Amino acid sequence: MKIIEPYFTIESKIDSDLILKQIEKAGRTAYKSENQITHDSAEEFVSMINERGHFSVIEHQSITVRIVCDRGISHEIVRHRLASYTQESTRYCNYSKGKYGSELTVIKPCFWNEDDEKFIIWKESLIQSEIAYNKLISLGASPQEARSVLPNSLKTEIVVTMNLREWKHFFKLRTSEAAHPQMREIAKPLLKEFQKLIPIVFNNI
Repeated sequence: MKIIEPYFTIESKIDSDLILKQIEKAGRTAYKSENQITHDSAEEFVSMINERGHFSVIEHQSITVRIVCDRGISHEIVRHRLASYTQESTRYCNYSKGKYGSELTVIKPCFWNEDDEKFIIWKESLIQSEIAYNKLISLGASPQEARSVLPNSLKTEIVVTMNLREWKHFFKLRTSEAAHPQMREIAKPLLKEFQKLIPIVFNNI
């Protein structure tokens, strides 16, 4: 069994200037003020609509992110309905095969230290899940049948595409203290990356 920490990769090529210009071009349609577009007017325009809460305009741009997390957290991510998802399938992935290292990969919980008794119990239970999964496969069970013993801590990859408005909504919910610790573990550093890439849109979160 392999234990890893969650991580993400921003798969879209982010050109902040181009994104802001395209948002401005779409937004000025409402006022028919396209004649006011200049080489440096986009940032001020997008800042204005962001401050006024005219978030429908930023829906014209989207970003794709690959997130590696546990299955439990992925179930929370997909509750954001205004998004597109493609996720690693436990129906078709046979983790007993060599390309998966013939083992389960699980996500380390961020809320327990490795010498904590709770962590030890967690790890032991996952080892038993791995043994049961591999035994079922060896007895002829298909991956979609054997997956019934897989844990929430199983590592999954999910490709997520959201428009900028939905990303703002995602970050407001998933970086709050009320969010699950493992969700915040992903959402907070991802938000910091978005704030570096497109600060005008995301710095007010």
